[in-house]
This record gives sequence, C-alpha cells and structure tokens, in this order.
Amino acid sequence: MDAVTSTVPSGSPDFPDSSLLDLAPVIPVVIVHDVADAVPMARALVAGGLPAIEVTFRTPAAADAIRAIADEVPDAVVGAGTVLTPEQVETAVAAGSRFLVTPGWTDRLLGALDASGLPYLPGVSTTSEVVALLERGVEEMKFFPAEAAGGTAYLKALASPLPRARFCPTGGVNASNALGYLSLPNVGCVGGTWMLPPDALDAGDWARVESLAREAAALRR
Repeated sequence: MDAVTSTVPSGSPDFPDSSLLDLAPVIPVVIVHDVADAVPMARALVAGGLPAIEVTFRTPAAADAIRAIADEVPDAVVGAGTVLTPEQVETAVAAGSRFLVTPGWTDRLLGALDASGLPYLPGVSTTSEVVALLERGVEEMKFFPAEAAGGTAYLKALASPLPRARFCPTGGVNASNALGYLSLPNVGCVGGTWMLPPDALDAGDWARVESLAREAAALRR
C-alpha cells in the first residue's frame, strides 16, 4: 500500500510539493465567530509567516470564514478543523478548504477524507490508533489532545517503534512548550491558538496578531 501523507496540492503558494507538516512550525487553530474577522485575521497570520490556517468547525461561521479566506487571501493555505462527519468534509471542500483536520477518526470518516482528495491529518491519542492508520498507509497525523494524552514524553516513546509516523501535536500546546514538541524527530509542526489572544481578536488588533505569529514562525528546531 502506498503511503498517504498530507502533501499540499500542487500550486500552493511557495510550497508546490510540500507536506502540510512542513509549511511552518505552527498551524494556527482558529475559531471564527464573526466572518468579518476572517480575512484580516488570515492576512495578519500570513504576514507573520504562518500560511497554513486551520479554521475549526466549532461555530456556524466556519464554512463562510474558510470561503472568505480562500477567496481573498491567496497566500493562505486554509483548511478545516474539528471535522467530524463526511457531511462536514463535503462542506469544507465546497468552501475551498485545502486540507482537513480531525480530532479523531472512524472508518467512515477516514473514507470521506480519502475521497475528498485533500491532504488530511486524522487525530490520534493512542498507539493502537497510530498503528491502525499506518496499516492503512496514513503516516501523518494530528496528536490530540497533546498535553492531556502524554505530551512530549509520549511522542518521544513512539518515535523508535513507529518511525514512519509524523505528528502535529495540538491541544495544550503554547508558546512555552511548543519548542519541546518541535525538537522531537517525529513532530513536523504543532497547532495552537496562542498567537490569537481573545483580547486582540475582540479589539481587532491585527498588528499584535501578526507580531505573535512572527514569533511563532521563528520557532525552529
């Protein structure tokens, strides 16, 4: 079976043949309540060096936010997160998502992710889930909830017996512990929200978002 990795589709800005995990050290995990915020937020994140943006399906505004970013921020690689059903996969694709992220997976959901033709990161938190995905040829995954599921110690323990698996840890990852994850050989990037503090979003302080994004983009091994 051929390996399935989260390869970004040809034509992505500046990253024609890259894995999603290699676009930047951090993927911002975005919860959009007001569609009007989506484009300036995305522009600030991209200007700060974080082109891959995960808009989560946690609010009614998510699909419209993805569509707006896809239409108006050409340098962004916008994707959908918290994808739970095949129907949400279809909605995300129709809105212009360029990748998909799930907190967990089932056979039915994995089938829909495969059928979408988009790069995807299915969520895992146990060794058995990782082995099951590797058996299906999926080698790149979201590790969630990262801190609650064992953090860097858990991922470090997986590296030797499961060297093919690569991860994007999300959940409890922040500015103070992100570098610890990024130092691991089986971590390609991390996901987080710390560059999007609520008070900055409420104030529309996109300059602050850009500054925090730039700090996050500078996190390297």
